[in-house]
Amino acid sequence: MHEESLQQIPRIVVLISGSGSNLQALIDAIAAGTIIATIELVISNTAEAKGLARANKAGIATQVINHLEFSSRDAFDRELIHAIDDKQPELVVLAGFMRILTTNFTQHYHARMLNIHPSLLPQFKGINTHERAIEAEVEQHGASVHFVTDELDGGPIVLQAIVPVLDLDSPTVLATRVLAQEHVIYPIAIKWFCEGRLTLAKNTVLMDGHPLPAQGMPYLA
Repeated sequence: MHEESLQQIPRIVVLISGSGSNLQALIDAIAAGTIIATIELVISNTAEAKGLARANKAGIATQVINHLEFSSRDAFDRELIHAIDDKQPELVVLAGFMRILTTNFTQHYHARMLNIHPSLLPQFKGINTHERAIEAEVEQHGASVHFVTDELDGGPIVLQAIVPVLDLDSPTVLATRVLAQEHVIYPIAIKWFCEGRLTLAKNTVLMDGHPLPAQGMPYLA
C-alpha cells in the first residue's frame, strides 16, 4: 500500500539557466509539505547555473545539456525531451530557463508545462520587462504563471501577482519586489496542478473544473 501511495506522488522536472531562486522556492515548499510532489531532475542548459548547486544541496539529481553543443534548436530540444521523459514527469517547470522552445517541444508537453514570467502578461513579453514597465510609466507591474504553448510568453494565464510601480523605482529595485512575489505565486500554481485542481482544456485554464478569466487569478502583493 505504501509503494502504491508513493507512485501516486506527482513527479516534476525543472529546467533552469541561472540562479534558480524559483527552483529554491519550489524545493522549500516541497520540504515544508506545502506541495506533495518530488523533483526528479533539474536540467540546465549551462554548467555555470547557480541553481544546480541548490539542487545538489537538496539531494536532487542534476543534468547539464549545453545548447551550444547542438547543431540546431530541434536537436537540442530532442535531447531535452529524451532526458525529461526518462523521468516520466507529470509536470515540467520552467524556472528561469532562457531558451526559446520549438513547437515540437511545447506540443509534446502540452497542458503539463508551466512557466513564470516577470510581467503582467500579455504586457511586456520577452526580456527587460522591468525597464520597459518603468519606461512605459505603468502603475502596476508584476509576474504571471502560465501554461506554455508555442507562442512566446503567450500561453493561458493561471495566476498573476500585482506589484505597484513606485515613483523612485529603478529596474533593479522593481525586479527585486517582483521576484519576491514570483517565489509566492509559482509554488501556489504548482501546488494546484499537483493536486489535480489546475488543468488546461482547449486552451482554457480550469480551476476545479471552472474556467478562469483570461488574465488568470489575481494575487495582490
